[in-house]
Amino acid sequence: MTERLYYDNAYLTEFDAQVLACRPNGAQFDVLLDRSAFYPTSGGQPYDTGSLGNAQVVDVQVADGEVWHTVTAPLTVGETVHGRIDWTRRFDHMQQHAGDHMIAGTLHRLMGGVTIGLHISEDVSTIDVAMPQGVTRISDEDIRRVEMEVNERIQRDVPIRCWFPDAEELATLPLRKDPTVSEHIRIVAIGDDEMVACGGTHPSTAGQLGLVKIVSVAPARGKMRVSFLAGQRALRDYTNCHSAVRAASELLSANVDTLPGAVAALQERLRHAEYELTRFKREQLLAQAQQFIDQADVLPDGTRLIARFVEADAALLRDVTSRLIETPGVIALMAAMTGEQAAYVFGRSADVQADMGALLRDCAKPLGGKGGGRPDFAQGGGCPEILEAAKQMLLK
Repeated sequence: MTERLYYDNAYLTEFDAQVLACRPNGAQFDVLLDRSAFYPTSGGQPYDTGSLGNAQVVDVQVADGEVWHTVTAPLTVGETVHGRIDWTRRFDHMQQHAGDHMIAGTLHRLMGGVTIGLHISEDVSTIDVAMPQGVTRISDEDIRRVEMEVNERIQRDVPIRCWFPDAEELATLPLRKDPTVSEHIRIVAIGDDEMVACGGTHPSTAGQLGLVKIVSVAPARGKMRVSFLAGQRALRDYTNCHSAVRAASELLSANVDTLPGAVAALQERLRHAEYELTRFKREQLLAQAQQFIDQADVLPDGTRLIARFVEADAALLRDVTSRLIETPGVIALMAAMTGEQAAYVFGRSADVQADMGALLRDCAKPLGGKGGGRPDFAQGGGCPEILEAAKQMLLK
């Protein structure tokens, strides 16, 4: 089995090892060493990157106890190779993994939650927690309570210890949950109130996390998913949030405490302005109904054909069509753009013998649109060319 150097020293960034095997893997190569400081993907923690000699390490996986390194160039079996770990990536994962333990331990201690999974992505880390009575959310107050507990221990810089106890010692340890393996069990203890089996890499003290921030708590597959940031990720998030709040405060002439109220007031003014604008557009468009009728094409039987694009939402489009067909002898083919597509409402007066549902359906379908309805009133959507196609069909 590969000797895993990170078990004894998570801060080891360079080492020498012998190449035991090298096999092709597509355009890359999988390399087996007799010893390695590279962490392989496991337990929700991603693999380390770095280099082996002149080859870049782009993936690390474990199979049957052996650590395989996917590299960009072949290595010679039997040679001694120098390995270098990407420390920035490694330390970030160490901070996230320790943050996972501290949040999980606090949730268990305060609320009885049992963590069943960790995932460290490039931007945020998540843990899934089985809570008592199937709870999938907790209050903002409880979230802040968990955060305060975790960060208080970070500020006290409590020690983080990782070791392999013998069976006798293991039986006496107050583990947060039972190990998932039966042998070669490694324990991680943070302070005097968090202890669990784990094979990942962690800082030697909690103070090296700097800060832990829970960014969301939400249901996920019947469990409670806690998304969090630790270390530099939390600092970057705070910096971004602070910059955004400061910019918004300056724009609204408010300070941090009054910013939510200022935003709420702005939203209310915006809602009122949008309502007034919609009302104005409605009045203006409906007032043009007689003008549309006067400018309409006249069919051989005397029916007035109105075919127009107007600026309206779906409700107003229906209303203006309804207003137009109140006048006898009118066919109204009304359309409004919604992005790159158009919404359609076709209507006719009660004394006109034309099927609007069939007209819209027959014109829309060949052009990739949809539509249909009653003989006197139909609705649909599709490309802008549908309106001209329907107009020409009636003018034939």
